[in-house]
Amino acid sequence: MLKGKVAIVTGSTSGIGLGIAQALAKEGANVVINGFGDAAAIEKERANLETTYGIKALYSGADVTKSADVAAMVKLAEDKLGGLDILVNNAGIQFVSRVEAFPEDKWDAILGTNLSSAFYAVKAALPGMQKRNFGRIINIASAHGLVGSPEKVAYVAAKHGIVGLTKVVALENAKQQITCNAICPGWVLTPLVQKQIDDRSKKEGISVEEASNDLLKEKQPSMRFVQPAEVAALVVYLCSDAANAITGTTVSIDGGWTAE
Repeated sequence: MLKGKVAIVTGSTSGIGLGIAQALAKEGANVVINGFGDAAAIEKERANLETTYGIKALYSGADVTKSADVAAMVKLAEDKLGGLDILVNNAGIQFVSRVEAFPEDKWDAILGTNLSSAFYAVKAALPGMQKRNFGRIINIASAHGLVGSPEKVAYVAAKHGIVGLTKVVALENAKQQITCNAICPGWVLTPLVQKQIDDRSKKEGISVEEASNDLLKEKQPSMRFVQPAEVAALVVYLCSDAANAITGTTVSIDGGWTAE
């Protein structure tokens, strides 16, 4: 369905981002993966994308909090793969603390990684998309882009910001074949969420399984984690022709979290 398209997925060396990169590659898109981690493991994933799906895959080590790095990543896609059709802003970090104790350096880091990075990427990608009169921009927000939770002030602020950014980009490009949407997952069992479960287990002196169930019970009526492959399938749909008229909106995939 996406044969010949070119995609960048930020934060895609593991977790949701890697699942998205794999799903896009399966549909025929050439991909640029991005993120930090062990160089050998990243190269293995990059090579696996090419051999498994018969597409071209590149790796960019861009620090997405730096606009020059992000611009260079977009240029890499345009120079080496012939353009950029799909941009998935997925990179994200988390830190948990009450507002009065929240470290300012953590605030800056979360806003930089979770929000400013998306602005830098969209800004760099749009000129080429506008020239070609086609683009799919998908921002991975969160249920926390729609509702709040205690002790997550920076994350909630950043994800609400992503939703606002999504609307503006969609409106400014509504007359061209460029859509911009935000996906709002609930709990997905990624390394980021697993750390929260492990921290809760230690703090409360309960098993990891109990901590996991408590986390789901608080927010997710389905009592199951959203799977990375489910988020990836939604990304693929939003990139398809069937989603031509979907722009400027949020799509929740949260097991009922935001319905309550």
